[in-house]
Amino acid sequence: MNRLVDETSPYLLQHAGNPVDWWPWGPEAMREASRRDVPLLISVGYSACHWCHVMAHESFEDDETARLMNAHFVNVKVDREERPDVDAVYMGATQAMTQQGGWPMTVFATPEGHPFYCGTYFPRPHFQRLLTEVHNVWTGDREMVLRQGAKVVEALNSQTTLPAGPVPTEETLAAAVRNLREQGFDPVHGGFGGAPKFPPSMVLEFLLRSGEREMSGRTLEAMARGGIYDQLGGGFARYSVDARWVVPHFEKMLYDNALLLRVYTHWWKAGGGELARRVALETAAWMVREMRTEQGGFASALDADSEGVEGKFYVWTPEQLREVLGEEDGRWAQELFEVTGTFEHGTSVLQLPRDPDDPERYASVRERLLAARDHRVRPGRDDKVVASWTGLAIAALAETGAVFERPDLVAAAAGAAELLESTHVRSGRLLRTSKDGRAGTNAGVLDDYANVAEGLISLYGVTGEARWLRLAGSLLDTVLDRFADGSGGFYDTADDAERLFQRPQDPTDNATPSGRYAAAGALLSYGALTGSTRHREAAQAALGTVSVLAKGHARFAGWGLAVARAALDGPVEVAVVGPADDPRTAALHRQALLADVPGLVVALGPGDFPELLEGRGPVGGAPAAYVCRGFTCRMPVTTPEDLQAELAG
Repeated sequence: MNRLVDETSPYLLQHAGNPVDWWPWGPEAMREASRRDVPLLISVGYSACHWCHVMAHESFEDDETARLMNAHFVNVKVDREERPDVDAVYMGATQAMTQQGGWPMTVFATPEGHPFYCGTYFPRPHFQRLLTEVHNVWTGDREMVLRQGAKVVEALNSQTTLPAGPVPTEETLAAAVRNLREQGFDPVHGGFGGAPKFPPSMVLEFLLRSGEREMSGRTLEAMARGGIYDQLGGGFARYSVDARWVVPHFEKMLYDNALLLRVYTHWWKAGGGELARRVALETAAWMVREMRTEQGGFASALDADSEGVEGKFYVWTPEQLREVLGEEDGRWAQELFEVTGTFEHGTSVLQLPRDPDDPERYASVRERLLAARDHRVRPGRDDKVVASWTGLAIAALAETGAVFERPDLVAAAAGAAELLESTHVRSGRLLRTSKDGRAGTNAGVLDDYANVAEGLISLYGVTGEARWLRLAGSLLDTVLDRFADGSGGFYDTADDAERLFQRPQDPTDNATPSGRYAAAGALLSYGALTGSTRHREAAQAALGTVSVLAKGHARFAGWGLAVARAALDGPVEVAVVGPADDPRTAALHRQALLADVPGLVVALGPGDFPELLEGRGPVGGAPAAYVCRGFTCRMPVTTPEDLQAELAG
């Protein structure tokens, strides 16, 4: 066993038995490289990454390759999910040097951490040659290597951040919708771009908030009916390798499913119908059933592989269907799910291109197939809890539970919030990860603070428990005090975080919302509830880059566009005031939560916190709801019907 044996990251623990003498990221590894006068070999990946496993099996478990690595380098293994800051700076270097990126990421760096050669996956013969060549250059032409490393660092640090434009306007958002429609939207299969095709969660949120039903609805239906969606167990795979959403890359990530759960719930509120409802509830059930940890948090990911084969857990042959269901139901299921031999050995992922003509038969078939699949060898689960992604899950589960009257989902969201509060929050600061109830040592980054705050604000709106809003406010104060860049944006790391060769700052969305835009969304909602000018102005300042991206690169600013849509609409604030045990209060509260209004915030009282509740009470002894924008309120209403009319106005 190597030095990774005591780590909490499941990804690092996967490599604890390698013959490679791995070090975890840290100053000790850099000091060792300096002492030995050898370069760092930094390998970055994550536990559900298929090609990370391939390179591990080919190279890191191979004695000859390990001998070369150990002899000539100090080898550092990084879990990108634990250290997104380390991943970000070296991914920037990799993309600058190779014009592409991905995982596993392989970086050769000086003992100071300055990268001088980067790549991604290398087959074993190529990797062994590369190890020898880098060693020869290091020992034979050191000055060239050092100059190369210094040049890379200088070039990366000289890059200016994306300039900020004016606060987004209605014209800005209309231009973004045009850009999305004209540059990349697939009118046949939905989504944007060609293969591979990723779920555009943040863009879909913007389109729904903008009332754009064609692009959003076509994409949401196509994903729900395709192979990227697990038709038996619920939940979405990471992406589709084709443009039609048929063949998934089978890993399942918590962040994808949390974002998509929220989007499908919002689609249902916008008229998405039974398909939206079913997918939302099935995905929520999958998250709670398969991803919730014993401590109440949510695991990060399910692996793509089982028994060493990608997707083996999920695919079926016609013979397997008949074996489980019998001849008649097996043939019916084969046609319904389009099991036609998509993959080698005649296997297929299940699709559902149309609704079944016999819902009861479908329910029985699905239940029997799921029960049979439960006996297969399951993909591995990465059990670490990531604060940021858990925040996304809290928001999604709280809202879905409220909308569909599922208190168990709200309870799951509250349980995750309890874990974050008790395990991840230390002296007002966030730790990024925990495992088995034990907190890791890595400091939270911007998207941890922002997404946890967003989740807590949503949970407050559903439960009325002010403790969650107060905690969100504390986290957002840290964002403003520790992450601000002085020009309206935010760095991805705090001002007292570990210093890397570059302080990362990314204003664009990736698989999750940009930390900048996530912070803007949480700041906007908190400001709307509390009347804090400081928080609202910070949110608006952070949205300046949206105006730059909207006309030509809207796909990379989806969450910022969604937040801008909410800001332009107010956002709408609803204060519901009445006794907690009065069913009339509950009816008003539910009507508020059902509203299809961009960025809606809801306060539940009576009380004097948040400030939206101040001076507002029942009307004529009856519970009342106040609909406001910018703390300017209309006359209170006392019936759900009148509240619905106010919110539609």
